[in-house]
Amino acid sequence: MSPKSFSTTLTLPLLTVPFILASTSPRRHALLKLLGLPFTIVPSEAPEVHVPGTEPSALVQHLALEKALDVAHRHPDALVLGADTVVVHRGDVLGKPAGEPEAQAMLGRLSGEAHCVYTGLALVHLPSARRVAVHETTDVFFAEMSESEIAAYVATGSPLDKAGAYGIQDDRGALFVRRIEGDYYNVVGLPLHLLYRTLRTHFPDLME
Repeated sequence: MSPKSFSTTLTLPLLTVPFILASTSPRRHALLKLLGLPFTIVPSEAPEVHVPGTEPSALVQHLALEKALDVAHRHPDALVLGADTVVVHRGDVLGKPAGEPEAQAMLGRLSGEAHCVYTGLALVHLPSARRVAVHETTDVFFAEMSESEIAAYVATGSPLDKAGAYGIQDDRGALFVRRIEGDYYNVVGLPLHLLYRTLRTHFPDLME
């Protein structure tokens, strides 16, 4: 009996308004393409100010919302997506390192330890006066890293534009992640399930 071949196509609802990603992150760009929703990229000019003492969940939601609002005011007819990611280790918020020494220090403290990745998402649609901010968390467990391993990874330049000074999707960054608990895409920078659920829950009228 010969095997039967078949194909299935999953068609997601399309948005009826322009959709803008307020980020130049190539990782978020690539992940958003997985949803199959047409979008354009408009960089946000909102500053990423980390206020000491702010709860990480509130911080990432606030920063994501500020980014989305900045772009939305320049493109008032669009639905705008903003995002922000931080790493939290023993209560300290780790953003993007300022340079190689700080990147090495961040990786040194994460070595052999667990930390939590927070990503905030914000969707803003000014015509309907809607703004929604949510967040996702994922626990990440690192293996021990030697000083030479850290130095070699930092020398690639990849850690310098990432919260916590590493990318789980990187060739070398992935080598140090023993396991995760939660959404993998959240660690990359865009929790896709949370985004899709938020669109369907709060903006169903903008989806055909």
